[in-house]
Amino acid sequence: MNTPQPPAWADRLLKGLCPPALQEELLGDLYEQFADQVAEFGVRKARRLYALEVIKFCRPYFLKRRTAHFIKPSANPVSKTAHRYPLHNERQPFFLQPDMLRNYLKIAFRNLWKSKGYAAINVVGLSVAFCICVFLFLTSYLQLTYDSFHQDGDRIFRTYLFSNDPEKATRSAHMPLPFVPALKADYPELEAATQIMSGRKSLVEAKGKYFDKLLLHTDQDFLKIFSFPLLKGNREIALRDLSSIVLSENMATAVFGTENPIGKTVLVGRDADQKQYVVTGVIGDAPYNNSSIQYDALVRIENAPNYQNNKEQWNGHFYTVYLKLPPQVDQATFESRLKPFAQKYFSGALKDLKEKKAQPDQRGDLFAVRLQQLSKVHFDREISGGKSAPIAIVYTLLGMAAFILLIACINFINLSIARAFTRAREVGVRKSLGALKNQLFVQIWGESTLLCLVGFLVGILLTYLLMPQFNATFDARLKLEYMLKPGFLGLILGVFVLVTFVAGGYPAWQMAKFNAVEVLKGKLSMKRPGVLRNSLIVTQFAMSCLLACCTIIAAQQVDHLRTRPLGFEKEQVISIPVGNQVDGRQVLGRLRNKLATDPAILAITGTSVNIGRGRDRVSSRTSAGFKYKGREVATDILLVDYDYLKTLNIKPVAGRDFSRSYSTDSVNRIIITESMAKMLGEPKPVGLFMGDDEDTTGTKSEIIGVIPDFHLYSLADENRPITMHLSHSETIHYIFIRVTPQSLAGSMEKLKAVWQEVAPQSEFIGTFMDENVDAWYQNEEQMAKICSLAAGIAILLSCLGLFAVAMMVIEQRTKEIGIRKVMGASIPNLIVVLSRDFVKLVLVALLIALPIAWFLMNTWLDNYRERIQISFWVFVGVSLSAILIALATVSFQTIKAALGNPVNSLRSE
Repeated sequence: MNTPQPPAWADRLLKGLCPPALQEELLGDLYEQFADQVAEFGVRKARRLYALEVIKFCRPYFLKRRTAHFIKPSANPVSKTAHRYPLHNERQPFFLQPDMLRNYLKIAFRNLWKSKGYAAINVVGLSVAFCICVFLFLTSYLQLTYDSFHQDGDRIFRTYLFSNDPEKATRSAHMPLPFVPALKADYPELEAATQIMSGRKSLVEAKGKYFDKLLLHTDQDFLKIFSFPLLKGNREIALRDLSSIVLSENMATAVFGTENPIGKTVLVGRDADQKQYVVTGVIGDAPYNNSSIQYDALVRIENAPNYQNNKEQWNGHFYTVYLKLPPQVDQATFESRLKPFAQKYFSGALKDLKEKKAQPDQRGDLFAVRLQQLSKVHFDREISGGKSAPIAIVYTLLGMAAFILLIACINFINLSIARAFTRAREVGVRKSLGALKNQLFVQIWGESTLLCLVGFLVGILLTYLLMPQFNATFDARLKLEYMLKPGFLGLILGVFVLVTFVAGGYPAWQMAKFNAVEVLKGKLSMKRPGVLRNSLIVTQFAMSCLLACCTIIAAQQVDHLRTRPLGFEKEQVISIPVGNQVDGRQVLGRLRNKLATDPAILAITGTSVNIGRGRDRVSSRTSAGFKYKGREVATDILLVDYDYLKTLNIKPVAGRDFSRSYSTDSVNRIIITESMAKMLGEPKPVGLFMGDDEDTTGTKSEIIGVIPDFHLYSLADENRPITMHLSHSETIHYIFIRVTPQSLAGSMEKLKAVWQEVAPQSEFIGTFMDENVDAWYQNEEQMAKICSLAAGIAILLSCLGLFAVAMMVIEQRTKEIGIRKVMGASIPNLIVVLSRDFVKLVLVALLIALPIAWFLMNTWLDNYRERIQISFWVFVGVSLSAILIALATVSFQTIKAALGNPVNSLRSE
């Protein structure tokens, strides 16, 4: 018992590789050699040498010998010595030889051509699934790779301020102007740090042409941190001078055409604020759908409005700061080093938090300067003010793509297994004639691979054909060349290989295991559905019902946001962006004079902020915070003109509207909302003066009116109190015009014609305000559309799979149905008997899907301040629909079987 033994796994491997006739001889030799090596080298080395000898048998030569072992010698040899010298062609060829592969391919084509309906269903299902998955994967891929094209992206960070306020911990990426100089002075080891201010588009004049372009105010370190390619110019000196400007490639082409723009001049701004710049570089365009930073041109931060007033002010937060850490410094280390920096320069904020008796967070901070990696900037909706993409939508897209692909695989498996019973006799005959299991597996799997390949190619073709429509529907701006990126190409090929192995390999393996004797005797049956098959059906319908619930709830939430009262009348109001090529106040005055006698025009006003999202796609928000009688007050500041309340049909609850009868209304006079009055703690605020407690200049503003709260921004954004003021000097950016209901149809064309007279330099891009408000919820609407598309395809594919299973089960129960009919069973009774098993599976799927849908959608709805309550009837409707769809899917096969003549099914008995 103490005799050393060789590795047991090596013996098992040898028995699996070696023909049975040779095993005894080989094992005897190896054991004898092992005993000698134990005596010479010891047990451990002898076991290693034994394993090495066994591994040497892993060669195709021995596999061929094992194949040849199953060939019986001829009973009547050609000659007496034929058995001593066998011919080479008497040995059965290796099943992966080229001749055999060509034969398998030929047989696959014949079988698929013979079963064209089966092949068409599989190809359609796979191609649609591949097409949808490519769209969803591509959209998610571009979102997840946002800002990933910058070199050393893992060392680039955005700074933000953390404040652990007792009411709510807040984070803000807006920094004061002296932040970067102080940071560089206190931490000279920083590789680079830049500040960015991006506002509205500016008027650019060059060669007698005018353009509205987005100017990014920044500094020299911008080109050191970010990897946007500098196509012309020197990266080190491109932004060295205050009069330097770096144009984007598109802007350089639009302004100068094919000319070299370096050294040429452009004028930026209008009237007294106009300034001349010299072009010192051309930078590559920022990817529209893959970069958090967008620009048309770069200029120095010193040219920003109010720079001189803000450069020493630590309480004005208007700028975004990015920095690049040295390779040897990590994020956590540098954040800990920033604690004394925050205490030094933000002592006022720390003092206010201590007065509120705020407690430190888990990291021990009341107020801190922290870092956020560049790759996470795009998905942080809190810091970005709700403008960035929600990561939940990306995960939803990936989940739906995986669901659809899994459903397609399940369909393929079920259809293949259903068809396997029609080919069972073929498999039995081939086995009886000497076909090996691995040969059958390769042949059947080859047919599946061929179907997957055709489905994949058709899916790619559908992607190419439908991409323009997909882009138009979802504003995706996808391009086919994105698919050629190495990462995405590897993902798609990986998906194809996975589908081929899973969906094609499992049915082939099951068919190759058929017992030849039982098959030829007709005993092969699956009267009781297997656990795996039932699990696949349940999984299909669970995912389909989950997507259906999510679609309905998302659509209800979008509808709720659209129909929720906003506090003003958005109907019959036209919003016109003024642009930078004309003076907004002058245009407003001309419009009033031109339309004064038009009975179709009810009111005209101007403002600094658009309501909703217009065609200019500009969104701005100006807020202010101060102390009023010891209270912390935060409010949105809104510039308006006369008749603003009249245009939006907002009635004051106290006081009055701005009026031309009062010349002082344009100087330190304000109108506030009810929530602002409540925040001030004044039950009757009209006539009081509002301002900061520490303001000693005497410039406090008198409250002349109070209006009901209304939503100036999306319901998904934080709704703050609003303070409205009137000014004759500040710029008007938008003009609102209320028209009569009778003139609504032709009002847009009429205003367009008038606009050409009063502002011929500026393009008319007016829109209806209710359309602008709907555009607030574009992300939610896109999610609802994508969910509905995915749910529809998932249900369709699930029905195909259920159809296949019904066909398989009913084919196996043909004799049972015949006996039941002979014994007097009615057709309705047979339909109930055949359908109830499928209904049970759908009910199990509903029990799984509905709680998951409730949890996921509740979590998603919690992101909205204005949200719906999920209705119980949504789940009831989805449940009934799923059951009816399942019954409708299997009814064709069940009715056909029930109406069949029992004589035909029982004839063989």
